[in-house]
Amino acid sequence: MQDSFLTISNSAEGLYKEKGSKFIAVAFPVTSVEAVKEKLELLRKDYYDARHHCYAYVLGHDGSETRANDDGEPNHSAGDPILGQIKSKNLTNTLLVVVRYFGGTKLGVSGLINAYKTAAFEALEEAQIVKREITETVILRFPYDEMNEVMKLVKDLELNIKGQDYDSGCVMTIGVIVSKMAKMNEKLTLLNDLGHSISVSEL
Repeated sequence: MQDSFLTISNSAEGLYKEKGSKFIAVAFPVTSVEAVKEKLELLRKDYYDARHHCYAYVLGHDGSETRANDDGEPNHSAGDPILGQIKSKNLTNTLLVVVRYFGGTKLGVSGLINAYKTAAFEALEEAQIVKREITETVILRFPYDEMNEVMKLVKDLELNIKGQDYDSGCVMTIGVIVSKMAKMNEKLTLLNDLGHSISVSEL
């Protein structure tokens, strides 16, 4: 089971010039289509006088949601080369926009593909690539005298305690790497079979 993915942690820029045309690439970390739309809107305002705003994005832990947009350039000459650069680094939750200022000389389809690909590459070279763990958040409820057993479980499985509430019994919010969920549930079932009282529910 996949328990991590690669993404970028910061926005970054790249630049490529060819026969007077200028290609400005900007990469952003994003987690939703709404965030993609917001970033595109901002760039269209910042570069309002540019001829094209071509882009591609990959979303989802498994990179299952993708889109490439040529924004008026010949089919597959801009969006696909940009998308190819994101995929070549196995990134997800990443938006890459390349803004083109036309320089008066047509580059041809092969020239465009190279320009958009190179600009996109330059932006990703400036970005910091990070590994993120895929986690699920669960809530453990237990009487206070079960604290030792719960803390042992947390330590053994290297769980991440996100919050604790001891007002009415003990409630602990924890982050569990997805690949460890089955192991945690197995251990809890075993503990409860031995007479302990620890309940778990997913957020």
